[in-house]
Amino acid sequence: MVIPTPVEVQSRAVTITTTVSAQGIERRVREILARMPAGVTVLAATKDRHPDEIRAAIRAGIRAIGENYVQEAERKRPSVPEPATWHLIGRLQKNKARRALAVFDWLQTLDSLPLAERLERLLAASGRRLPVLVQVNVGREPQKAGVPPEELADFVSRVAALPHLEVRGLMAIPPAPSRPEDSRPYFRAMRRLFEGLKAEGIPGVRLDVLSMGMSADWEIAVEEGATMVRLGTALFGPRG
Repeated sequence: MVIPTPVEVQSRAVTITTTVSAQGIERRVREILARMPAGVTVLAATKDRHPDEIRAAIRAGIRAIGENYVQEAERKRPSVPEPATWHLIGRLQKNKARRALAVFDWLQTLDSLPLAERLERLLAASGRRLPVLVQVNVGREPQKAGVPPEELADFVSRVAALPHLEVRGLMAIPPAPSRPEDSRPYFRAMRRLFEGLKAEGIPGVRLDVLSMGMSADWEIAVEEGATMVRLGTALFGPRG
């Protein structure tokens, strides 16, 4: 089966940027999974990808899907019945929190107490608990979201006091690397933060996910302790 063309997809209000065959995607996914060490989860970053591409990735073994935008996930998820957890990997605005909870199983970009408190109120009303990762601005880039490293322990302690948010780990998007090795200092810093938080033993915090590394640098991330990598191009091919 060949993934639909851009014209076909536009009629369904979902963007697509590649015409790689479903078989090609499945082959890429299986190759990546075969190279991945035990204990490392591959999350498929599916921004601008068609539901048929996502379904091909799931058939090949992907069990975690990452979307950047609430509205895009709302369009796609009903067309992807295959079992997978859906993660929000883009920034969440408070006014979209209710909609996000309706479509996502995880939030990887928690970085403010007002957002955490808004989510807590919504979750309390339904009795649901939401696994979250705290996003860290490890590169201290002013244009990026994330908790500054020096504020991380206090932030996590405050979120841990909210009974319907389950802190499962950390997430980071380091500065875009010119070469994969450029990311190593940031990944190493994230591992130190991760281990430091574990050592603090904050009640109610379960730290088992360190989400870092993308298509350009995932191998370095795994070497430095990532337990989850977020891959788009490596699985689906380059965007058109």
